[in-house]
Amino acid sequence: MKKLLCLSFLLQFVMNVNAQEPYLVVGTYTSTGSDGIYVYQFNEKTGEATKKSYAKISNPSYLVVSPDMKFVYAVNEDNTGSVSAFSFNKDSAKLTFINQTTSGGIHPCYINISKEGKYVVVANYTSGSVAVCGINYNGSVSQPRQIIQDKGKSIVAGRQDEPHVHSVVFSPDYKYLFAPDLGIDKVMAYKVAPESGALSPAEPAFAEVKPGAGPRHFEFHPNGKYAYLMEELSGAVSVFKYDNGKLNLLQNISSHPLSFEGAKGSADIHVSPDGRFLYCSNRGDANSIAIFSINQETGMLRIVGFQPTLGLHPRNFTLDPTGNFLLVANRDSDEIVVFKIDKQTGLLEDTKKRIKVQKPVCLKWIVKISPYAKWK
Repeated sequence: MKKLLCLSFLLQFVMNVNAQEPYLVVGTYTSTGSDGIYVYQFNEKTGEATKKSYAKISNPSYLVVSPDMKFVYAVNEDNTGSVSAFSFNKDSAKLTFINQTTSGGIHPCYINISKEGKYVVVANYTSGSVAVCGINYNGSVSQPRQIIQDKGKSIVAGRQDEPHVHSVVFSPDYKYLFAPDLGIDKVMAYKVAPESGALSPAEPAFAEVKPGAGPRHFEFHPNGKYAYLMEELSGAVSVFKYDNGKLNLLQNISSHPLSFEGAKGSADIHVSPDGRFLYCSNRGDANSIAIFSINQETGMLRIVGFQPTLGLHPRNFTLDPTGNFLLVANRDSDEIVVFKIDKQTGLLEDTKKRIKVQKPVCLKWIVKISPYAKWK
């Protein structure tokens, strides 16, 4: 009888996890009327989204969710850069402001959080610096306890006259941090102190890419053996073999058709949960999602196709927790477009579902139940 009850409980738990509707948390630019951060409930069967709440805050251009999914942290991409902390109530779907502190630089554009949720790391774009901020017991964020300033420049005038850190990404084991710098054409590498999060140069201290590439966003394969770098200025993806803090270049491949002659401005990059496909967004004149298949033996990429984003300036996109949908934040057409993913081919199909929101630039997920979900 006890075995039957346990089996029934387990079955009910699995059914609840599969039936849950996760929350989609949207960061925006607020210069044209957006309030800040919006929360939607997302139906993973239909692709429909229902607005639940919002939190008024200036230019929350990038977000991160705490590992326990009780807190949301946002960079405020302003001249006097800051980081804002919010608690999140899963029952009411409401964000409650906790506090705000300096980001240690100008125009912060990316934020990440440690595995245990003890500190956040921030990329300050205009000042070209990385900052580490502690998290207090109540979820509030402290002032930076470490700021690392990049130095140097590269060859593209006006874009690479000085450092511009564009993202901060932990290795799968959280022992290293990688910080692509668009301004100096390097992916900086740091060792991470386990408790404090203090950063020190790794060996080697960086991976260098082609002059003028403009490193932007960075993503690890689920198997932890490969890493993928989106290059904003070149519109290409660099594929690296990864081993204990070291990046070795394997491939560099364009995210645009060979015939493409317009302006490039690539942005975001993500690997599907099953590790079979890689997607990246192209702004500029392309307004597309490039779709690659991943060789499971080598990690190298092969182009599968190009999907128009059906909007303008796809700065950020995300795959939902099931891996069934890909949502694109088209900043300059003020909406999020929902695509269905063909898991066999990796190709995308327009669901005709749209989420209307002004200047969407960051999409993150919060689930209600599953303790097994992996969040970035």
